Amino acid sequence: MSTIDYQNTTSIVKLTGSEKKIFRTDSLEVIIDSDLTFEQSVSGINAPAEIIRNLELVEVKYYSFDKKIHQGQLVINKSLSKDIREIFEQILKNKFPVEKVIPIIKYNWSDEESMRDNNTSAFNYRFIRGTKILTAHGNGSAIDINPFLNPHIKKGKTIPEGAEYNPQKEGTITAESFLVKEFRKRGWQWGGNWRSSKDYQHFQKKIR
Repeated sequence: MSTIDYQNTTSIVKLTGSEKKIFRTDSLEVIIDSDLTFEQSVSGINAPAEIIRNLELVEVKYYSFDKKIHQGQLVINKSLSKDIREIFEQILKNKFPVEKVIPIIKYNWSDEESMRDNNTSAFNYRFIRGTKILTAHGNGSAIDINPFLNPHIKKGKTIPEGAEYNPQKEGTITAESFLVKEFRKRGWQWGGNWRSSKDYQHFQKKIR
């Protein structure tokens, strides 16, 4: 695959009647799914200042299901930003389709709404349901990819509601997926390997 120079941008075009923007060069078009500042991406969340200080807004590029290159953003723990950039380079190279990557502020910090929209996200200051235990997303050390295609299944219950795990569908993550291998070799764990439940969308890594 030839190297694409994303910095050689000649124009930014806002689509008529749409929130989306497009970067254009002589040979490349990139659809912008998210173009927030860091302050915007973490606004309205009641998270400790120490956690916010350790977060970073990372721009990533990927092929979406329209077969076009898109640019999105992830709020991730600073110590994991290198991993995320490298993994999304592989996602782009392999043309693994990702629906969209938008900080969850767009969904008013609702994990359920983000999942139903098949949105890939990372940081969300929230606790494990029914407990006071902070999830890995709560400090930006986890990411959920294509969550509607890769749901969380436990005791016959599927989250998000209405989702179905079909390994034959594009954008679905399986044990044989290059994506699982890319995360694993960087020390991440995949929720699809869990015993008590299967969280096919979920990858997390312990941070120091």
